[in-house]
Amino acid sequence: MRPPAPGNLGELAALIRDFARERDWDQFHTPKNIAMGVAIEAAELMEEFQWLTPEESARLAPQQLEAVRHEMADVLVYLVLLADKLGVDLYAAAAEKIAINAKKYPADTVRGKATKYDKY
Repeated sequence: MRPPAPGNLGELAALIRDFARERDWDQFHTPKNIAMGVAIEAAELMEEFQWLTPEESARLAPQQLEAVRHEMADVLVYLVLLADKLGVDLYAAAAEKIAINAKKYPADTVRGKATKYDKY
Protein backbone atom coordinates (compact mmCIF):
# COMPACT_ATOMS: atom_id res chain seq x y z
CA MET A 1 0.00 0.00 0.00
CA ARG A 2 1.23 3.47 -0.82
CA PRO A 3 0.61 6.38 1.55
CA PRO A 4 -2.08 8.87 0.54
CA ALA A 5 -1.30 12.31 -0.82
CA PRO A 6 -1.32 14.95 1.92
CA GLY A 7 -4.80 16.27 2.57
CA ASN A 8 -6.56 13.92 0.13
CA LEU A 9 -9.45 12.21 1.91
CA GLY A 10 -10.34 10.16 -1.16
CA GLU A 11 -6.89 8.60 -1.24
CA LEU A 12 -7.07 7.99 2.50
CA ALA A 13 -10.46 6.26 2.06
CA ALA A 14 -8.91 4.01 -0.61
CA LEU A 15 -6.01 3.17 1.71
CA ILE A 16 -8.45 2.30 4.51
CA ARG A 17 -10.59 0.17 2.13
CA ASP A 18 -7.49 -1.73 0.98
CA PHE A 19 -6.37 -2.28 4.57
CA ALA A 20 -9.78 -3.68 5.56
CA ARG A 21 -10.12 -5.77 2.40
CA GLU A 22 -6.74 -7.44 2.97
CA ARG A 23 -7.94 -8.54 6.42
CA ASP A 24 -11.53 -9.42 5.41
CA TRP A 25 -12.82 -6.84 7.89
CA ASP A 26 -15.33 -5.13 5.62
CA GLN A 27 -18.00 -7.53 6.90
CA PHE A 28 -17.72 -5.86 10.31
CA HIS A 29 -17.71 -2.28 9.03
CA THR A 30 -21.38 -1.42 9.33
CA PRO A 31 -22.27 2.23 9.88
CA LYS A 32 -23.37 1.37 13.44
CA ASN A 33 -20.08 -0.32 14.29
CA ILE A 34 -18.02 2.42 12.68
CA ALA A 35 -19.94 5.16 14.52
CA MET A 36 -19.30 3.30 17.78
CA GLY A 37 -15.62 3.14 16.83
CA VAL A 38 -15.56 6.93 16.37
CA ALA A 39 -16.96 7.41 19.88
CA ILE A 40 -14.59 4.89 21.43
CA GLU A 41 -11.52 6.39 19.76
CA ALA A 42 -12.65 9.91 20.69
CA ALA A 43 -12.86 8.75 24.31
CA GLU A 44 -9.33 7.36 24.04
CA LEU A 45 -8.20 10.74 22.72
CA MET A 46 -9.84 12.48 25.67
CA GLU A 47 -8.14 10.04 28.02
CA GLU A 48 -4.75 11.36 26.88
CA PHE A 49 -5.72 14.78 28.27
CA GLN A 50 -7.49 13.62 31.41
CA TRP A 51 -6.07 15.24 34.55
CA LEU A 52 -3.80 17.62 32.65
CA THR A 53 -4.06 21.31 33.38
CA PRO A 54 -4.89 23.57 30.42
CA GLU A 55 -1.24 24.60 30.35
CA GLU A 56 0.02 21.01 30.39
CA SER A 57 -2.39 20.07 27.59
CA ALA A 58 -0.86 22.80 25.41
CA ARG A 59 2.73 21.60 26.09
CA LEU A 60 2.72 17.86 25.55
CA ALA A 61 5.93 15.92 25.89
CA PRO A 62 7.02 14.15 22.70
CA GLN A 63 5.76 10.77 23.93
CA GLN A 64 2.38 12.27 24.89
CA LEU A 65 2.11 14.05 21.56
CA GLU A 66 2.79 10.80 19.72
CA ALA A 67 -0.01 9.07 21.66
CA VAL A 68 -2.36 11.98 20.90
CA ARG A 69 -1.41 11.87 17.19
CA HIS A 70 -2.22 8.16 17.06
CA GLU A 71 -5.59 8.62 18.77
CA MET A 72 -6.41 11.52 16.43
CA ALA A 73 -5.52 9.28 13.50
CA ASP A 74 -7.82 6.54 14.81
CA VAL A 75 -10.72 9.02 15.01
CA LEU A 76 -9.98 10.28 11.50
CA VAL A 77 -9.74 6.77 10.07
CA TYR A 78 -13.14 5.84 11.50
CA LEU A 79 -14.72 9.10 10.26
CA VAL A 80 -13.31 8.63 6.76
CA LEU A 81 -14.46 5.00 6.77
CA LEU A 82 -17.97 6.00 7.87
CA ALA A 83 -18.15 8.72 5.22
CA ASP A 84 -16.97 6.22 2.61
CA LYS A 85 -19.60 3.67 3.64
CA LEU A 86 -22.41 6.24 3.55
CA GLY A 87 -21.26 8.05 0.42
CA VAL A 88 -20.67 11.32 2.27
CA ASP A 89 -18.16 13.83 0.94
CA LEU A 90 -16.59 14.59 4.31
CA TYR A 91 -14.77 17.70 3.07
CA ALA A 92 -17.98 19.14 1.59
CA ALA A 93 -19.95 18.23 4.74
CA ALA A 94 -17.41 20.03 6.93
CA ALA A 95 -17.44 23.12 4.71
CA GLU A 96 -21.24 23.12 4.76
CA LYS A 97 -21.28 22.82 8.56
CA ILE A 98 -18.85 25.71 8.93
CA ALA A 99 -21.17 27.85 6.76
CA ILE A 100 -24.14 26.86 8.97
CA ASN A 101 -22.17 27.71 12.10
CA ALA A 102 -21.12 31.06 10.63
CA LYS A 103 -24.81 31.99 10.47
CA LYS A 104 -25.49 30.68 13.98
CA TYR A 105 -22.46 32.44 15.41
CA PRO A 106 -21.97 35.82 13.69
CA ALA A 107 -18.41 36.93 14.39
CA ASP A 108 -19.45 40.44 15.45
CA THR A 109 -21.88 39.01 18.02
CA VAL A 110 -19.91 36.14 19.52
CA ARG A 111 -16.28 37.25 19.26
CA GLY A 112 -14.47 36.22 22.45
CA LYS A 113 -17.51 34.42 23.92
CA ALA A 114 -17.89 30.70 24.55
CA THR A 115 -21.67 30.80 24.65
CA LYS A 116 -24.04 28.52 22.73
CA TYR A 117 -25.87 30.25 19.87
CA ASP A 118 -29.22 30.26 21.68
CA LYS A 119 -27.74 31.78 24.85
CA TYR A 120 -26.10 35.02 23.63
